[in-house]
Amino acid sequence: MPEISRFLGIVIYMYFNEHNPPHFHAEYNEHKASIAIDTFGLMEGKLPSKVMSLVVEWAQEHQEELLKNWNSIKETGEFHKIEPLV
Repeated sequence: MPEISRFLGIVIYMYFNEHNPPHFHAEYNEHKASIAIDTFGLMEGKLPSKVMSLVVEWAQEHQEELLKNWNSIKETGEFHKIEPLV
């Protein structure tokens, strides 16, 4: 389970051999969620509203990189770290 980014106590992951649609996983303390890359919508789980806002803000800034990582992980198993939210 590659860690893609980490910021403000939030950890962003993508799993190998994932199902469509393209998405990523965010964890914050005991909270976990799956977020769609194309719409930034919550697919599964729950995050505190402030944390969800920060995750969506970060994802909007890095949508292209997220999609590249999704495709790369699926095709070659390789990924690149993405800059944290600043």
